[in-house]
Amino acid sequence: MKNLVPEWAGEYKEFWASIRKRNLWLIELRYGVVVMLVFCLIISKYIFKVDYSDTQFIAISVITICIFVYNSILHKVRKFLKCNPHGFNPLYFSLIQMILDLIALLLLVYFTGSIESPLYMLFVFHTIIGSLVLPSIVVYVVAGSFVMLFIAMLTLEHFNVIPHHQVIGLMQIPLYDNIHFVVVFLLTFTFMIFVSVYLTSKIVGQLYDLEKNLYDSIKKINAAEKEKQKYIMGIVHEIKAPIAAVASYLDIVLQKFLGPIDETVEDKLRRAKYRTDEGIQLINDVLNVSKLTLYDQFDEEELDLEELISSVIKRLNPVATSHLIELSFEDKRGEKKKITGDKFLLDIAFSNLIGNAIKYGTDGGKVEVVLNTEDHNQVITVADDGVGIPANELPKIFNDFYRASNVKKISSDGSGLGLSVVKKVVERHGGHVKVESPSKLGRMKNPGTCFTIILPINHPKETE
Repeated sequence: MKNLVPEWAGEYKEFWASIRKRNLWLIELRYGVVVMLVFCLIISKYIFKVDYSDTQFIAISVITICIFVYNSILHKVRKFLKCNPHGFNPLYFSLIQMILDLIALLLLVYFTGSIESPLYMLFVFHTIIGSLVLPSIVVYVVAGSFVMLFIAMLTLEHFNVIPHHQVIGLMQIPLYDNIHFVVVFLLTFTFMIFVSVYLTSKIVGQLYDLEKNLYDSIKKINAAEKEKQKYIMGIVHEIKAPIAAVASYLDIVLQKFLGPIDETVEDKLRRAKYRTDEGIQLINDVLNVSKLTLYDQFDEEELDLEELISSVIKRLNPVATSHLIELSFEDKRGEKKKITGDKFLLDIAFSNLIGNAIKYGTDGGKVEVVLNTEDHNQVITVADDGVGIPANELPKIFNDFYRASNVKKISSDGSGLGLSVVKKVVERHGGHVKVESPSKLGRMKNPGTCFTIILPINHPKETE
């Protein structure tokens, strides 16, 4: 089986998306053709009094029904096609559509007068459409084959080997037995077919060359981006080592393994330890963002969200308790279905949201985490009664390094990368995240914030 896929387009999603879109367009157009054929057959027979023979009327009706049937089958089959360059893919599907349409058209032309039928012009239309989708060599072969069949049909009609079906009322003088007209017609028709294929293929070839160059440029840009991320990760990782060492030495001193220390000095050391921990957290955030950008792998496994969120709650509960914050989790799902996703990445997302709710909450306040289902989606809400986010800043909070203005006044630590990571993780799972402020727990002075994560139970690996 010939591989119809250009070498550069095998993994190019935009190429496959355009082919699938054209296939769907052809299917929708074919439904319109069926309606048009029915309408024209009825109008011409009963209003314009075109005299079809019983054979012609039955044949045209059967062909119309066949077009509708195979188009309905194609419509259903299309949904199951995989964009596999080495298997049956949308390009082979396009070829099958073209061949079926040309067979149906050839039969329609034959039963509506062959050389006298106005429908023969649709051959040109089909070869142009085929040239927009399929490789030029394939279109040349298919067009050439059907030109030969058309020539054979007219030849057999001319020599009365097969009957000629003239449409009475459409053409007064039969043309199929005029050898001079038949020869000139066939030469002109063949010229139109192949010139149409040539011109369309040339234009499409130029567009494909531009698309290939664009694809190559995107690959180079992505490669450069990965190299940049690797460089950033290397530098940041090297910076982390000495800071982590400083944090370890401060722990040793603060735990008084080296002897008692003055209260004033201890206070300064604790502040230094706080700042080094802040620096390590910032480095970890940068590394997480870089990993998400750099690595394409996505570990898929069945996950129980209740179990995953409970583990995050358990891990962060001591921090909440130290701030007298009531941290609660409720699973309101009726049917507890699992989702497919990456446990490590989702843990990062939930930890960021719940951690922020505690961090920017108020002492003695509340943080509520609720798990629910809605329209075949898993919905996770994290609400608090903390400082909230100004309304005009809500659209910006998922941007890299962005921190709300009111948060900066409360705490200087934080990289502004946490919510960016959350958004990337959720979108990697086929979901989306939104934010509201004030939240349902908010009060006058503390409006609070509510983040909602919506995750599909079965997210598609490949979009159409």
